[in-house]
Amino acid sequence: MSSDDEGAAAAKTPAAKPAMSRFLRKPGGASSSESESEESESEEESEASEEEGEGAKKRSRFLVAGSEEESDEEVKRVVKSARDKRLDEMEACGKTMDNALKINDWVAISNEFDKLVRMAQRQQNVSELVPPFYIRTLIGLEDSLTSAVAKEKEAKKKMNASNARALNGMKQKVKKVAKEYEAEIKRFQEDPEAVEREYQAALVPEVAPSAPKQKRKKVEEEEEEGEGEEAFTTVGKGGKAIQFTADSIFKNLQLVQEARGKKNTDRHEQIRILEKLLEVAVTSYQRIRVLLTLISARFDYNSSVATHMPIGLWVAAQREVDQLIAIVMAEPGYVIQETTEEYDELAERTPETEKDGVVRIRGSIISFVDRLDDEFTKSLQNIDPHGTEYVERLKDEKGLYCTICRSQALYERNKDEDPLGRVIMRRLEHIYSKPDAVVHALEAAVTASDTHPSIVLPADGKTTPLIHALCVHLYKSSNSFLRTRAMLCHIYHYALHNDFHTARDMLLMSHLQESIYSADVATQILYNRTVVQLGLSAFRCGLIKEAQATLQDIFATQRVKELLAQGVHQQRHQTLTPEQEKAERQRQLPFHMHINTELLEAAFLVSSMLVEIPLLASIDTEEQRRKVISKPFRRLLDFADRQVFTGPPESTRDHIMQASKALQNGEWEKCRDLIQSIKIWSLMPECNSVKEMLAKRIQEEGLRTYLFTYAPHYSTLSLSLLSRTFSLPLRAVTSIVSKMIWNEELAASLDQAAGVLVFNRIELSRPQQLAQILADKINSMLEQTEKNLDNKLGPAAGWGDRADGGKGDKRGEQTQERRRGGERNRGGVRGGARGGRGGRFAQGLGNQMAGGTQRTR
Repeated sequence: MSSDDEGAAAAKTPAAKPAMSRFLRKPGGASSSESESEESESEEESEASEEEGEGAKKRSRFLVAGSEEESDEEVKRVVKSARDKRLDEMEACGKTMDNALKINDWVAISNEFDKLVRMAQRQQNVSELVPPFYIRTLIGLEDSLTSAVAKEKEAKKKMNASNARALNGMKQKVKKVAKEYEAEIKRFQEDPEAVEREYQAALVPEVAPSAPKQKRKKVEEEEEEGEGEEAFTTVGKGGKAIQFTADSIFKNLQLVQEARGKKNTDRHEQIRILEKLLEVAVTSYQRIRVLLTLISARFDYNSSVATHMPIGLWVAAQREVDQLIAIVMAEPGYVIQETTEEYDELAERTPETEKDGVVRIRGSIISFVDRLDDEFTKSLQNIDPHGTEYVERLKDEKGLYCTICRSQALYERNKDEDPLGRVIMRRLEHIYSKPDAVVHALEAAVTASDTHPSIVLPADGKTTPLIHALCVHLYKSSNSFLRTRAMLCHIYHYALHNDFHTARDMLLMSHLQESIYSADVATQILYNRTVVQLGLSAFRCGLIKEAQATLQDIFATQRVKELLAQGVHQQRHQTLTPEQEKAERQRQLPFHMHINTELLEAAFLVSSMLVEIPLLASIDTEEQRRKVISKPFRRLLDFADRQVFTGPPESTRDHIMQASKALQNGEWEKCRDLIQSIKIWSLMPECNSVKEMLAKRIQEEGLRTYLFTYAPHYSTLSLSLLSRTFSLPLRAVTSIVSKMIWNEELAASLDQAAGVLVFNRIELSRPQQLAQILADKINSMLEQTEKNLDNKLGPAAGWGDRADGGKGDKRGEQTQERRRGGERNRGGVRGGARGGRGGRFAQGLGNQMAGGTQRTR
C-alpha cells in the first residue's frame, strides 16, 4: 500500500478527528466559530458515511464472487511506466486523428499531428526508439492526403477556407517529417513485421525486471505453449478467431474474397491476413491461390481512379508477380487461365488428382502485368518531373521490364497467343522510343535474370533487329489493334534512327492515314507522335521540303501539345467539364517520353523559312502572294514586318524571324549565324552535323532567293561571281541554276562556254496575264470539287470509281497523285509568275501560252 492510500485510510478512522483538533485547538477554550465548524464537519461526515453506505449497497448487488478488497488489488496491479504513458498518449492522438479523418476535419488533424510530432521528439530526447505506430501513422497520412487532394479536385464544392489551409499545411508538415524518417519508412514498407520485432526486442530488457514474479511465470508459460504450437491466433473484428494454418488457408481465402468490395472493409487488414497466409502456405497450389488473391488485394487498396497506387504497395505487388511467375515456370503441372471449369475452391488440388495431369487455376497474369504497367505510368504522371522523386521512381522501370519479359517467356512456353501478343506489345512500348543506351540497360537486366524470352537483344548490340522481331510477331496477330500500334512503333523507331525513307515508305504502304480517325484516342496520339518524329527525321537528314510538309498539318491546328498528349489545351470559347478534363489528364504521357515542342517548333519554322523565302521572292502579284505554304510562318513573318523597332533576338522565334529577313535581303551569312546561335539545337542528336547541314541549305536557298529577286535587273550574270558571293563550288552553282531553268522557275539560259547565265525577259500581254489568273482559278475550283466529292463518297472513293469512262479514270489518277503529295509546278512563261499547285489542265494551258508567245516573237 502506498503512502497516499495510508493517509486516506487514516482520515477515514474515528481517531483522526480528535488528533487533528488537538493540533488546531487554541489555549483558553474554543470559540463559538470553532464549535459551529465542528458541528458542520460532523454533519458532512455523517452525510458522507450515509452516501458511502448507499454506494456499498448498490455495488454489492453486482459483485458476484469477489469483494472490494479483491477489486482494489486488481486496480493496484496496473502500474504503468512513463514510457507506457507516452505511448498511450501517442495512440490516443492517433485515434483522434482517425476520427477526424472520417469527417474530413483537417484542422483537428493538424492540431493532433503537432502533438504527435512533439511526443515523438520527446521519445528521441530520452533516447528511446520511435514506435512503429508513429511510422505507420505517417504512411497512412501520406495516402490520406493524396486521396483527399484528389477528392477535392473531383468535387464540385470546395471545402471551406480554414479546412483547405489546414490541408495544405498538413501536406507540407507530413512531407517534412517523412523526409526526417525516410529510412525508417522505407524499412517499414519493406518488412513491417521485422520493425515490430526489433521494437519489441528493444523493450524486453526494460520490461522484464519490473514485472511481478507471478506474471512473469504466466508469460513464460504462455510463450512455451506458443512455441509448442505451429499456428498463432488472431481475433478478427467480429470476435471470431482466425487460425493461420496450412489447413485453414482456403477457408480464410474465401472469407477475404467474400469481404472484398464491401463497405467498411479494412483493406490493410486483408493484406496483412493474406501475407500471413502466404507465410504458412506449404504446397505450390496454396501459394498460387494466396498470391493471386494477395496481388488483387494490393491493387484494390487504392479505390480512386484519379490517384496512383502507393509506391510501397506497387513494389510489393511487382515482387509477388515475379514470385507467382517463378512458381508456375518451375511447376509445369499448374496453369493459370482466365476461363476454367468449376472446381472446389476449399480443397487441395495436385496434378495427380487431375485427369490430364494439369491443375488449371482461375486467374490472369497478363492482367496483373497490365495493371502494374498502368499504375507505373500513372505514378509518373502524378510525380513532379523536375524533382529527384521522379528519377527514383523511373529506376523501377528496369524491374517492371524484367517482369514483362518473364511473363513473355511463360506465355511462349504455354503457347497462349492472345496474352503473348499483349505482353509483347507492353514490352515494345517500353523500348521503341528509347535511345540505344537505355535499351541496352533494360536488356542487360533481363539477361541477368533467371528467365529469358525467345526474342532478346542481338550480340552486336543493335536495337533495330530486336524491334523488328517484336513487331513481326505482332504483325502475325489476329488483333488489328496490336498490329496498328506495332506498325506505328516500328515507324517511330526507324524515324528515331534517321532512317527516313524506310519509315516514310512503311507509313505510306500501311495506309494508316486513311483509317486512323476511327482508332481509339491512345492510338491517334501514337500516330501524331510518329508523324512528328518522321518530320524531325527528315529535318536531321537535310530533307527540308519533306520535313516542312510533314510537320505542316500538326502545326496548322495550333494544338501541338494536346495532339501529342503533352498538355491540356484550353480554347478561348470552349470550357471542358470536370470529367473531360480528368480524361485529358489521364491521357498525358510521362515527362520522359515527351518530344521537345520548342525543338519541334524550331525545326518547323526553319524548314518553312527555307521553303517560303525563295517563294516570296519569286512571286510578282498580290494574288499570288496570298497563296501560302505555311500559314503559321507567314503569320509570324507579317507580325515581325509590322514591328517598328526590332531589338536583339531573345527567343527561338526571334532568331528565326530576323534570319528570314536577312535571307530576304541576301545576307546569307547573317542568316546562318542567327540560325546556328539558337541554343535549342544542342538537344538534337548530332547537333554539329545538323548545323552544318543548315548552313549549306541556307547558302543554296540564299542563291535561289538572290536570283529570283534580282533577275529583272540583269541581262547576264557570271557563275563565278555567284560562286564567290555565296561561298559555293562552281559545280554546285551550275547544278542549282540548271535545275531552276529545267523546272521553269527561271526564264534564262546557261552559257557554259562563257560561264554566264543569260536572262530572257518576256513581257506578258494583258490577255495572257488574265488567262493565267483564269487558269489558277479553274485549277482551284477543280481541287475544291474533288475534295467535296471525296467527302460525299467517302475517303476511299475517288473520281476513278465513277462509271463514266476514261475521263473519270484520268481524274481519279490525278486525285490519287495529289494525295500522294505529287505536285507539279504550273507551266508558262515568266515575267515572273511562278508557283502554285496546278493540274494537267493548267500546265497544258501554260504551255500553249508559251508557244503562242514564242511564235509571236
